[in-house]
Amino acid sequence: MTVDCPLDCEYLREARVREKAPPIDAAQLPNQDIRVSEQFLRDQEPLLLYTGSKLLEAVLETSGSVDGDAQEALESLIRTYRTLESGLYYETRPSNPVAGNIHYRLQQAVQELRKKLSEEGSGSIRDADVLGVLIFFQRLGFQNANGRRRGRAFIDHLREFFPQVEKSIKPPQQALIQV
Repeated sequence: MTVDCPLDCEYLREARVREKAPPIDAAQLPNQDIRVSEQFLRDQEPLLLYTGSKLLEAVLETSGSVDGDAQEALESLIRTYRTLESGLYYETRPSNPVAGNIHYRLQQAVQELRKKLSEEGSGSIRDADVLGVLIFFQRLGFQNANGRRRGRAFIDHLREFFPQVEKSIKPPQQALIQV
């Protein structure tokens, strides 16, 4: 029997307060060749906030999504943007349909932002900047994951950082107890 608590379950929240995340070795984080500095994050703050809120929105609106799905979507997007930097266009899509939906929705959100900025004449977004922001969220996911296969600690962390997103959407309803 599996009990699938909603993210706002009081018992789940209490458990997260007491839970200690497994230690992360910085040398084991992926994409070490790309430096994401404090200055980069300050300079890209609007893109960072937009991407984070759209990531959370995609995760909350995708039924059954867990931290692993979000990480898989981020990994595939990072591979896609790395390829774009080399001058080729080849989109890497996850085979997992849940992660694929998150990937698609986040990719669409970035394209919509680019279109909006282009129409306003406000400039453009470089692929390298999007790549840096995606890598930041990937690392944040590794640092906040609890190591469980169906864990949602990273998603919960995003919920705390972007509370306005959850208020603006209604997550899909699903059964709480599966037998």
